[in-house]
Amino acid sequence: MRRQFIRILLTGILLLLVVVAAFGGGVYAARMGLLPGTETVQAADQPPEFAVFWQVWGLVQRYFVDREALDPTQMTYGAIRGLIDSLGDEGHTRFLTPDEARRQQTDITGSFFGIGATVGIRDGLPVIVSPFDGSPADQAGLKPGDIIIEVDGEDVTTLPLNDVVDRIRGEEGTEVVLTIFRPDTNQSLDISIIRAEIKIPATDWAMVPGTDVALIRMIQFNGNLKDELVADIQEARNAGASALIVDVRNNPGGLLEQAIEVTSQFLSEGNVLLQEDAQGNRETYPVKPGGVATDIPLVVLVNGGSASAAEIFAGAIQDHQRGPVVGETTFGTGTVLQPFELDDGSVLLLGTSQWLTPNGRLIRKNGIEPDVLVDLPAGADLLSPGEVKEMTLDEIAASEDAQLLKALELLGVEIGN
Repeated sequence: MRRQFIRILLTGILLLLVVVAAFGGGVYAARMGLLPGTETVQAADQPPEFAVFWQVWGLVQRYFVDREALDPTQMTYGAIRGLIDSLGDEGHTRFLTPDEARRQQTDITGSFFGIGATVGIRDGLPVIVSPFDGSPADQAGLKPGDIIIEVDGEDVTTLPLNDVVDRIRGEEGTEVVLTIFRPDTNQSLDISIIRAEIKIPATDWAMVPGTDVALIRMIQFNGNLKDELVADIQEARNAGASALIVDVRNNPGGLLEQAIEVTSQFLSEGNVLLQEDAQGNRETYPVKPGGVATDIPLVVLVNGGSASAAEIFAGAIQDHQRGPVVGETTFGTGTVLQPFELDDGSVLLLGTSQWLTPNGRLIRKNGIEPDVLVDLPAGADLLSPGEVKEMTLDEIAASEDAQLLKALELLGVEIGN
């Protein structure tokens, strides 16, 4: 699995879960005289700050009133969860229990049932990073940035993300009610969603009626994206396209390999990204030769739901001045997860490296700021290629999608009002 498992999980898939590690049986606080008859096993290189941990562990073991709650495994999970949270790599570095690790592998290799949205952590709260196009979450009206307050009436704001995800998932055809807070409108809403099997295509495209511009939507960076994108570009050119709008709004990312392959379709030289490890060493990922759209005029659309691999793509296009990036600042996810399988079957997904744009800009926590900032009003609908091809240019001009309209304007399309 090692570095080749560089995968920015869809999250919606993002199973951002809790932790497991063995502190060892009998690691109580005998050295403090709190639990007679036990011994504390400590590593020789244990930091002195751990003395406070063992002191708390011993006090809890001796004095906590709810004796049934004293589960060493769950206490250990909770301790490690706090350790991981303190690293600040929200929504990425995480710990999987054995059950969670098995569930994640199922999600990677097969289908799953849920609402079809990437869920992440922002400012310590569970949020919708992006609903997938056409998914139950999308159809029900969930928006990027919606804060999840309750699931089926239960407060989830203090739960680890894996627990939130577990509550949202369920059997196909069953209902789940999310209580969300929408910061843009200062509203709390109850949104009912029927769970379904989630199958997400990689791309969609359409000619913008009355123009020579093709709109290509990259939905996720899965294993098929490069092949589908190349086919879409060829079809668009055959249909008369002489300019492209590439839409990665609400794209939660996916595979690093696909980010490199896809970005290379639009660049002829240079690097796609830089990768920096914990010691500050940097590795370059060069553009692969043979791109099919290295000279066609291009605009890229982004928003707060554009994450990880989508940010690599947008950052590279921007640094190479290949075309303007239009929309809103992206999510800001950019660590490379390396899996470490532990003795009990649990897995630590640890951010061992981080991504930078070709010019050395850090993506993590910063995101990609667009060249042309276009904020959309709260609740505005983003036009998909499927919708665009059924509309006239006048209808598109009258839509709420000001980001798409700005992209058309930058490509020289005259749009009346």
